[in-house]
Amino acid sequence: MANRSYLYSADSIPNETQIPQHVRCVSEHNWDIPLAHKIMVGHGTTIVPSMIWNPPIGIAADYAAGANLLRNLLHAVGEGLEEEPEFTECVARTTAHLEKQQAKYFILETGEIVSMLDTDPAASVQHLVSQDIPDAVANAEAAIAGRNDTWLATLRTDWQTHFASFYSEALYFSFPD
Repeated sequence: MANRSYLYSADSIPNETQIPQHVRCVSEHNWDIPLAHKIMVGHGTTIVPSMIWNPPIGIAADYAAGANLLRNLLHAVGEGLEEEPEFTECVARTTAHLEKQQAKYFILETGEIVSMLDTDPAASVQHLVSQDIPDAVANAEAAIAGRNDTWLATLRTDWQTHFASFYSEALYFSFPD
């Protein structure tokens, strides 16, 4: 079994007593929390109870702002990959799925990834929220504004690692309506 990060959307966020109704599957990524997931949970970011595991290791964020930032970053990355049909297909598939699964919030489930680390899972999620995610957003915003070409170049050389996650209506952990 691969350890994965899972990204969902919902119109409310999980709390101590219940998970949201109508949780929509967005994406899962093997062995890491990819840049795309970090970008999508980069606005209005907050730690929430997990919908899958016991510790408070979920991350919720504003869907519209995160999806918009990812679309803008994909456009900037794509300006150097015009001859890459696989990238163009990945962007089309990703943006279509994001439109279809739109809700008020993204909910990122990190449990399988943070449990691989030699640190407390809650502390690892706190680090994600306080450092990794804000750093990813700052780099993306600078790159979109034309102030981070070196970072954009590194994304172009390894775009699959950052953006080619599995987008589907059914993930390993799915929630009934």
